[in-house]
Amino acid sequence: MAYSLITFEQTKSPIAEAYRVLRTNVQFTSVDSETQIIMVTSSGPREGKSHTVANLGVSMAQSGKSVLIIDADLRNPTQHKLFGLDNGEGLSVSLVQDQDYHKYIRETTVPGVMVLSAGPVPPNPAELVGSKRMKCLIEEVSDQFEIVLIDTPPIIAVTDAAILAQEVDGVILVLAAGEVNKGYAQKAKEQLDKLGVKILGAVLNKVEMNSNEYYYYYYYNASDDIKKKHTSNKAP
Repeated sequence: MAYSLITFEQTKSPIAEAYRVLRTNVQFTSVDSETQIIMVTSSGPREGKSHTVANLGVSMAQSGKSVLIIDADLRNPTQHKLFGLDNGEGLSVSLVQDQDYHKYIRETTVPGVMVLSAGPVPPNPAELVGSKRMKCLIEEVSDQFEIVLIDTPPIIAVTDAAILAQEVDGVILVLAAGEVNKGYAQKAKEQLDKLGVKILGAVLNKVEMNSNEYYYYYYYNASDDIKKKHTSNKAP
């Protein structure tokens, strides 16, 4: 693999455990309503949303779920790099040429995880992800996989994520600790609220760690408030 998938390569690491906590928290949101199709976005670039998608997908597969990761970030695709896959063809080709997307879904080295890479960067990403073909694709894969994770561009920068948010069961917002502008983070949440989508929670990524312990923060919604959960464990 071109990039490290820590939940697969270092299953006993503190970070892998943090992703298992995230997986559990996401699963708890399914108690009253099904949460099968999940979109992951961020307020801005380089906050770690794509790594979050990949590692959460691996963690969910490790719990016995069949997982499909769709790279719908047609502007800056990353999932093929994380899983070491070719990106010559993929979602964009399927949508532009109205071809069967099944032939572009790839197996990975991680049991239970399949990936539909983004494909070549098109000139009209928002138009493609907002097409009827994309909507049909999401509906069909929901019948074939237990969990569908969709990687999208940052929600503030472009309209792609806002368009796709209306087709999913819930959204996870990834924020980079010490990097994200608080105003941008609030604006991202407000934009999701206006769309009427279910915000499963927000992951505070890139939290500084030391040699003795790690910190993982997961924010989740309870009614209209955002509560904070903090776990701290000694490193092995």
